[in-house]
Amino acid sequence: MIPHDEDHIPAFDDAAHEREWLAQETAMRRERLQLDPAGDDARSQRYRMIARHLRQPLPDALPEDFAQHLAARVGTVPSPAASASTSFEFKLMLVLAATMAIAAVAVVAIYGNAWLPSFTALAPNPQAPATHWLLALAGCVGASWLLGLWQQRTHS
Repeated sequence: MIPHDEDHIPAFDDAAHEREWLAQETAMRRERLQLDPAGDDARSQRYRMIARHLRQPLPDALPEDFAQHLAARVGTVPSPAASASTSFEFKLMLVLAATMAIAAVAVVAIYGNAWLPSFTALAPNPQAPATHWLLALAGCVGASWLLGLWQQRTHS
């Protein structure tokens, strides 16, 4: 155990930071030794209060009525004003999504002829051997996904 008078003081670039650190350390040491706080200034008293609270153990368990408070908070029925606000936001979101979909269709209709050759160049050649393997992989992934869905439905 290191004696308190031999504590290491880190190097500070700023004298104000060093004074603040020393004030915190002095207050924690005085609180640990339970010295009389009568001569302390306001800053030291605050640091001693923080040190005192940090030494207190945390509560081990939740309050006895925790489940009741949580159920009451979760089970509250939203007010009509809140549900109307949610309904308005949902309708606004639908309008915005429909507007974006219509805009996407319009862009594809206007500029689609310029994009089509680029996308057909990206598509794999149907005669290439890799195409058959890609189709087999897609079939295996799809079958596995469908089997997983079927198992979830049968177990629940």
